Amino acid sequence: MRIGIDLGGTKIEVIALSHTGCELYRHRIPTPRNDYKATIKAICDLVAHTEQKTAHTGSVGVGMPGTISPFSGLVKNANSVWLNARPFDKDLSAALNRPVRFANDANCLAVSEAIDGAGKGRNIVFAVIIGTGCGAGIAIGTKAHHGGNGIGGEWGHNPLPWPSEEERDKNPCYCGKNSCIETWVSGTGFAGNYLNETGKRLSAPEIISLADNGYEQALAALARYEDRLARSLAHAVNILDPDIIVLAGGMSNIRRLYTNLPGLMKPWVFGGECETPIVPSVHGDSSGVRGAAWLWDTEI
Repeated sequence: MRIGIDLGGTKIEVIALSHTGCELYRHRIPTPRNDYKATIKAICDLVAHTEQKTAHTGSVGVGMPGTISPFSGLVKNANSVWLNARPFDKDLSAALNRPVRFANDANCLAVSEAIDGAGKGRNIVFAVIIGTGCGAGIAIGTKAHHGGNGIGGEWGHNPLPWPSEEERDKNPCYCGKNSCIETWVSGTGFAGNYLNETGKRLSAPEIISLADNGYEQALAALARYEDRLARSLAHAVNILDPDIIVLAGGMSNIRRLYTNLPGLMKPWVFGGECETPIVPSVHGDSSGVRGAAWLWDTEI
């Protein structure tokens, strides 16, 4: 049995998968925010609860915000800031009394979709989360690509490519830089741009609903969003040239993206050719926790 943990800022979810990938059990609890020791205890309790419910022991994989630095051995880049500068992998492995595998939550998405989702059978899967925030993960041969610095797939914290004068050096990002891709193509960035252009504060779903009903300002905002997302994905294609791009997160539910993005990307891809499939994730919000479970494979 494989146990996956998805450690989010507001909830911790556990899943148990059989060796064939069938779901055996799933449960979620609120995250003990700003409390490192309570977070470790909560995960340990979830694992114990899962093993009691299934009457099996299992390997444990964890999808987490940020990453474990390969140099210091401490967490870095986590927006769940109470994890940063902590030896989270060592502390959790010791508390569970077993080895635990860790990956960034977006890399877990990529692994899940590469194994039995939209990217099944593809060698290089580039998986993008466009929700409240924005990130990406890479799976190569169904394995998470962490990179030598532990930041493989950190696409959202590159600058928006080929910016117009109106876009240049705008949108301060929490990472300390300006105009990161995340500040433009996340749901938060989409709503923020609509506010800046119209003076109206609406949520991303509200704007999409207006666009679906032909509201001109909402349609214009959506067109700007598609152009920025297309440039950002083209930038990733120019570097990685993945076999498939999988979209997840709230903004991935906009159906017209899958029709419009391929044509919008081509002018920005070197040579003008780009037939990379862009598809929605199969497992949706479950991809992260399933990918965490799949961090262990036949070595169990």
